Amino acid sequence: MSNSDQFRYRVLVVGGKYAGQQSLVEALRHVCDVDICENPHDAMESLRQQDYQCVMTDAGDFLPLERGLVGQQSSLVLNTIGEGVCIVDADGVCRWSNNRLRRFTPEVIEKVKQICRQALTIFAKQTSYDAQLNGKGDAPKSRSKKFSFNVDDDRYFEMMTSPVVSERNEVTQVVAVVWDATSGRRLQQKLDAIDNAGRELSRLESEAVAGLTPGDRLKLLQDKIIGFSKDLMHFDHFAIRLLDKRTNRLEVVIAEGLPPEAIDIDLYATPDGNGISGYVAATGRSYICHDTEKDPRYVIGLEHCMSSLTVPLMLHDRVIGVFNIESCQVGTFNEDDRQFAEIFGRYVALALNILDLLVVERYTTTGLMADNVVSELSAPLNDIVTEAQSLMEDYIGDDAMRNRLSKIVTDVQSIRDTVRDVAAGPKAVLGTHETRVDDHDPIISDRRILIADDEPNIRRTLGEILTKLGGQCTICKDGYEAVSHLEQSQFDMVLSDIKMPYRNGYEIFAVAKRHDATIPVLLMTGFGYDPNHSIVRAGQEGLSGVLFKPFKVDQMLTEVRKALTTGATLRAEKSATEPTAVRSQTEDAG
Repeated sequence: MSNSDQFRYRVLVVGGKYAGQQSLVEALRHVCDVDICENPHDAMESLRQQDYQCVMTDAGDFLPLERGLVGQQSSLVLNTIGEGVCIVDADGVCRWSNNRLRRFTPEVIEKVKQICRQALTIFAKQTSYDAQLNGKGDAPKSRSKKFSFNVDDDRYFEMMTSPVVSERNEVTQVVAVVWDATSGRRLQQKLDAIDNAGRELSRLESEAVAGLTPGDRLKLLQDKIIGFSKDLMHFDHFAIRLLDKRTNRLEVVIAEGLPPEAIDIDLYATPDGNGISGYVAATGRSYICHDTEKDPRYVIGLEHCMSSLTVPLMLHDRVIGVFNIESCQVGTFNEDDRQFAEIFGRYVALALNILDLLVVERYTTTGLMADNVVSELSAPLNDIVTEAQSLMEDYIGDDAMRNRLSKIVTDVQSIRDTVRDVAAGPKAVLGTHETRVDDHDPIISDRRILIADDEPNIRRTLGEILTKLGGQCTICKDGYEAVSHLEQSQFDMVLSDIKMPYRNGYEIFAVAKRHDATIPVLLMTGFGYDPNHSIVRAGQEGLSGVLFKPFKVDQMLTEVRKALTTGATLRAEKSATEPTAVRSQTEDAG
């Protein structure tokens, strides 16, 4: 097969002498496909319907044919672009419009014509003013003006208008380019709403928030995050996990709409073998899972989950956790959702960091104040003791006066003990020398109490006090020991620090509740420091209370008695219902 058989040029012959020269036309037919048109009008129709490699025409027919081709190409361009284009005169009559503009609704077209008339009036005044400034005969400046309008309160349009100026420097028409800006406007509105929500999340230094306990602050922040996630982001099933630097584990802090098995699963910040959350935490890159059944990275989550979106929580270019959102439908999330979630996630990370900073600030400030108080009181207290002991020597034989002086020395020692305990901060229990704990307490007596704290003074003091009141105390120095005892023995109450080696407060709480749902658990923390947010997590699942170090003995005993009483009530109710349930099952079987 020759090249001529594979491809043949197509030639258009237009009227004139070429159409009359049959020999030339026949010669062309041997090597080309030839079409003949008698006039330029028919030639234009052929050019619209067919591609030609060559056009042969008389010189007189060439100019109108060229003009027609240029006009045809201009119309093609204007009808192909994605924006609406129109020409409107001073009477508001649309003299020409492209296909895109004609597809707009009548309300939009009428609005465009109305704005064009307004623009023409503005351009006419500007042109007249320019002519006065530049002198007669000078060409007017070319001007354009942008307008925006909305239709039905939910569709937004933008348009750019330009004047058509005659040779007499008069604006006769306006050319307008119109486009639908609804998606862009909605995107900006969503970004503005997220920005406002983020500012609200970060507004934790106000007087109202400053008066809350650290646990209440975190609860308030959690409620805000859940509210904004649902109402603004339209996320109904999600979990926020924070990264534990020590263990590289992703701890669930806030969860909504997810089953317990999805929350309890252990995930670590590694790219492989720890699901999508582990991959995102390890790489710092967001991940859209369009179909969970086809994605090997996906692990257990929402029941019947079909798609998910996971973004990192970034703080100063450092990953501190992940925000995982799930859906029951395939392909729910797109790039806009990813962008929104990333921006929102940065505000969440910032708010959580502010909470920690507030606690650290309180801890540091209180410590400095305590040190200053100890330093300032040391010399005066020593002087009082020295003077009192000197006076006791002078009043030998006067027992009444010596007893009064001895009482002064004892009170000074009590002040020293209190100041020392305050200076120790979270490492001490206040008021140990003021509280009588010699007699057995009817609520605490014979109760099996597990005490877990990595601070020796705390666990020793609590153990001694509760043992003197009749409690049977098991002392643990870290989370591993506490979990081991909980798995092997039965207890009536757990009193645990939040931050300890090997296990945190929530993990100990979860193990205790898993073995006995009625067991009361009290958590302790220094000035509210809670890096894994155990308070809120456990608070959602039945935490009995929180003790913020340094706490007083009386405060601790009040919380312990309350927790033991509640636990006893729950166990009694459980015991009362179990025989009924067993009897009912037996009757049904019979």
